[in-house]
Amino acid sequence: MRRSDREVTDKAEIQGILERAKVLHLGMVDGGRPYVVPLHYGFEWGEGGLTLWCHGARKGRKVDVLRVNSGVFVEIDCDMDLVSGGDIACRWGSYYASVMGDGVATIVEDPDEKVHGLRCLMRTQAGRDFELTPRMAASVCVLRIDVPQVSAKARMKPASK
Repeated sequence: MRRSDREVTDKAEIQGILERAKVLHLGMVDGGRPYVVPLHYGFEWGEGGLTLWCHGARKGRKVDVLRVNSGVFVEIDCDMDLVSGGDIACRWGSYYASVMGDGVATIVEDPDEKVHGLRCLMRTQAGRDFELTPRMAASVCVLRIDVPQVSAKARMKPASK
C-alpha cells in the first residue's frame, strides 16, 4: 500500500467502515473485459475472513458472468467529502474510508443459506432483523462472496470543534 499512513488494520475500525457504507462495487471479468456492478450487501466475519451477502435478479448478465468465472474483486467506500485546496488544484483531495479485497462469489442454492444471507443483508442495510422465509428468498438470487483477506484505508475528516 503506497500510503501506509492511511492503512486501517484494526478489525473494529474495518467493521465500522462496513457498517457505515451501504453499497459494494462488485468487479468481475466478462469475456476478458471488466464489468462492475453496485450492490447492497450484508456482511459477517468468520474463521475464513469476511463473508459478504448480496442479492439481485435470478437471471441477467451478473449471474451469467459469475457462472463462468466466480473470481471477483470487491470495493466498499464511505465517508466521502472534498478536501479543499483553495486556488491550487493540486492541493485538492478527499476524505474517505474504504475496504477492498479479492474473493470468490458463489450463487447460493440452499434455501436456508439464502435466508441467512438475506437476514445479514437486511441487518446491515436497515439496522434490524426481519422475518424471512425460504419462500420469500426463492424469488431472488443470493450471492455469498468469500473474501479471505481485506485491505482498508482511510483519510478521516477532522472532528469539528
